[in-house]
Amino acid sequence: MSKIEVDKIDPQSGTALEIGSSGDTATIPSGANLTIASGATLTNSGTATGFAAIAWQSITTAATLTAVAGKGYPINTTSNACTITLPAGSVGDTIQFVDYAGTWDTNNVTLTANGSEKIKGVTTDWTLSGERQAVSITYVDATQGWVVTSAANESKQILSPFTIDFLVIAGGASGGSYGNAGGGGAGGYRTATEGVTTGIVITVTVGDGGASASTAVGNAGSASSFSGTGLTTISSAGGGGGGLGNGTDNGLAGGSGGGGGNGTSGGAGNTPSTSPVQGYAGGLGLSVASAYGGGGGGGASEVGEDGSGSKGGDGGDGIASAISGASVTRGGGGGGGTDTTVGAGGAGGGGAASRTTSGTAGTVNTGGGGGANEHPTASGAGGKGVVILSMPDANYSSTSTGSPTVTTDAGGTGKTVLIFTGSGSYTT
Repeated sequence: MSKIEVDKIDPQSGTALEIGSSGDTATIPSGANLTIASGATLTNSGTATGFAAIAWQSITTAATLTAVAGKGYPINTTSNACTITLPAGSVGDTIQFVDYAGTWDTNNVTLTANGSEKIKGVTTDWTLSGERQAVSITYVDATQGWVVTSAANESKQILSPFTIDFLVIAGGASGGSYGNAGGGGAGGYRTATEGVTTGIVITVTVGDGGASASTAVGNAGSASSFSGTGLTTISSAGGGGGGLGNGTDNGLAGGSGGGGGNGTSGGAGNTPSTSPVQGYAGGLGLSVASAYGGGGGGGASEVGEDGSGSKGGDGGDGIASAISGASVTRGGGGGGGTDTTVGAGGAGGGGAASRTTSGTAGTVNTGGGGGANEHPTASGAGGKGVVILSMPDANYSSTSTGSPTVTTDAGGTGKTVLIFTGSGSYTT
């Protein structure tokens, strides 16, 4: 094999340089670098093999990364979010990112442009927040900067400029009434983080608590939800009503289940089934040797307590959240009834049972379950639900319906919080 050693090849005349003839194979050895001069054009008139458009890198687990054009990055955010700084762009530069562990919806990836360059036409950080997303971005020009040129599993907005945290609690159920009845189940409790772009109308529905019952099984609460174009709709189920204390009517299923009346089972929680769990089952109503304790209603964090020979079951506790800027516990189940010691409401707005008067209602806008009633007066009504949105102060648009309570820099977090106690909407 002959060998030619030169530092540069130029055409003998004109500007066209051709390598080989039809049918020939030109090979660049492994490890060699071929440099195309600035301003020159490389045209493929045959078949090119072995040229990788993207050079894939090892898995990134760090909280920060400086990306390089022409490379692909598997990003693992199992333990932490990741902020990626993009390089200074040249037209045609391409970079790819993929959600290695399916955790971008929990710990997001944030893309930051170099200097004053743009991403999708604006000088704003953008977010990747979809589970199992893969995205390819290309630098097109100074006006638009980096744009998305391909994507996979794009169930959410691709490259979102900011995220909104949601808390969605449905209406709690009322307790059962008469004869060692069960406590009402709390409304379903769900949280979510969604990447959004501007101009999205988020529709909010806040579920009512179940009305108090008289000599009847408790009434279920109503669902709460949010939805919007490009967002994953989140719906929390209303709480299940407490069982009637006659030995035949179980507690009802719901976001959290109602407690069973004496001798009956509590209703199932997390109904309909969602992941993660939105609530727990009601407690068992006891009927053994004149011991007739009704079960407590299920709460957002635990099963309602079983009734016993000495008392009605306590309602299951709710969950504490600081989304509003301060820690508040919501989603407690209602207490079960008995002719001895009545059950207490669960932490987070659950109502206590009563022997001789109406059961205590679940606290409004916590989704708390209502307490049972021992004698034929009304049980406690379920507490109305609530939907809470939290976003960076700088991204708050001030466009809403339904008159939510708005707090900026809530708790010194730099977040604007909207608390919807009734249905309405917010436009990003």
